[in-house]
Amino acid sequence: MNDRTADFRLSAEELATFEEQGFIGPIKVYEPEEMEKRWNQIRRAIPDRSRAIYPEDALGAVTNLSNYDRHLDIDLLSEHIMQQAIVERVSSILGPDLLCWRTEFFPKYQGDEGTDWHQASTFAHSSGRPQIRWPAQNNAPAFGGTITAWTAFTHSTRENGCLQLMPGTHRVMNYDESLGMSYNPDTINKREKDNVRRGFFGYDYRELQKDPDWRPDESKAFSLVMQPGECVIFWSTLMHGSLPHTGSKKDYRMGFATRYVPTQVEVYPDLGDVSEYGGTIPLDNYASVLVAGKDEYGHNTLTDQNRRGHRFSPWDFREAYSG
Repeated sequence: MNDRTADFRLSAEELATFEEQGFIGPIKVYEPEEMEKRWNQIRRAIPDRSRAIYPEDALGAVTNLSNYDRHLDIDLLSEHIMQQAIVERVSSILGPDLLCWRTEFFPKYQGDEGTDWHQASTFAHSSGRPQIRWPAQNNAPAFGGTITAWTAFTHSTRENGCLQLMPGTHRVMNYDESLGMSYNPDTINKREKDNVRRGFFGYDYRELQKDPDWRPDESKAFSLVMQPGECVIFWSTLMHGSLPHTGSKKDYRMGFATRYVPTQVEVYPDLGDVSEYGGTIPLDNYASVLVAGKDEYGHNTLTDQNRRGHRFSPWDFREAYSG
């Protein structure tokens, strides 16, 4: 565990590097032995969905949607999203008032394809419906985005499909997420792009390109090999993807992405559900988590992770924390 007296805020030099490159890391959040122990406990908890906020019958066989937001019912993941080593660094970038609005597991098993090069600004990419909305003022980025903290729960290697990043590509959006994409699960593991098996979980991210003839400059990319317990923090608008899994069956890769925005951002604006990957999940029981600072905007429903199962409406939160 991290030393609660430690200071993990980014230095001026680290912030300058982040602003230029769009990412920082890998950074150590847990020792490898501790991460292995935590992951063993987490994976035993995953099959129990008795406290999960999304009903099983809404998910069907849609693996991607069932991977969402287990920090809201698994205690070790709830603890993880508040890890000082992550939250203080993200707060250095986004400011002191911080929400975690989504978490996702990203497994990769033997034979799995790599992930398409992509950028995410509003996360409308599959359905065309924005899932986060920045205000037009208050020094918002030019086209939004979220800060993703991607933690390796297992070894992440070139052979088992590690992340790939293109430093410095976070300031220009090459995709129009409002276009939406067509879902076809029959294409999974069956497409090659520039001699690499890549896809986007049943979608083809090239459908969102502003210029159909544009191709990512892979000469700018590098592969991010990570030890268990290491984390990389990056803008979701940074060009990123992953390699295919070409290793052995026992050498699977498990990543866990935690997504953060400042409290001024609206989460799931005007949405009652999330529809993607061939399934739909209702947002009736969804709530963001305040991981740092306070919420002075009241845009979003929040949950108090210290009182499990209690959810604040925006007005409850203002009343509870006024003064």
